[in-house]
Amino acid sequence: MAHIRTIPPADATGPLKQEYETALKRAGHVAHILQLQSLNPPVLHAGVQLYLALMHGPSALTRAQRELIATVVSRANDCFY
Repeated sequence: MAHIRTIPPADATGPLKQEYETALKRAGHVAHILQLQSLNPPVLHAGVQLYLALMHGPSALTRAQRELIATVVSRANDCFY
């Protein structure tokens, strides 16, 4: 498996620390998928905003339907999270 250097929550500063603190408030932990983007906090922020818009924004699909689609796609891609 490939190794990707990340900045752990305990070592985060500035905008990255703010993103991690927001994640802690939202989910109770900083997910690994967020930590993988830690070397580029603006990209991390944009990715989180996209996720929030897709999963919580206005849609013809219910939240449960959106979660189901995400789960099926993750499974099809052999993602574990």
